[in-house]
Amino acid sequence: MSERIEVARFIPAEPAEIFALLCDPWGHVAIDSSGMLQSASGSPVTAAGEEFTIHMDREALGDVDLGKYDVAVQFTTVVPDREIAWTIDGAIKPPIGHTYGYRLEPTDGGTTVTSYYDWSTAAPEWKKIFPVISESALKGTLGILDRTVRHGYYRP
Repeated sequence: MSERIEVARFIPAEPAEIFALLCDPWGHVAIDSSGMLQSASGSPVTAAGEEFTIHMDREALGDVDLGKYDVAVQFTTVVPDREIAWTIDGAIKPPIGHTYGYRLEPTDGGTTVTSYYDWSTAAPEWKKIFPVISESALKGTLGILDRTVRHGYYRP
């Protein structure tokens, strides 16, 4: 079985608009199809090495009762208007080691957005839980991203 999922969707928006949303902690909350991301703290990221906090509630998945908890979203790749990727540091120590990201490819009339979820570098003892997020959930998030870029999102 592959240790990576990738899905793509054309979105009729410029890469810069999409990238700005993906740099914003509240943008992540707005486009989450899993229901786990509840709110956010911190500023939009501008470079690899930066992070923000997402306030989580895993109850939406119904798999593991962790209650409400926080994760640090640590950015590993930030290439303006082209690619953004991050890993998670939360209650589990050492961190699990999985990566989420988006590649943005300018396309006539918009952007082809590829969402990826990679657990190939996850610690061996955690690989058995993957994939936590399904391919259909990634596709759902791209649909929400499309709608959110066109119509906006809540940011306190």
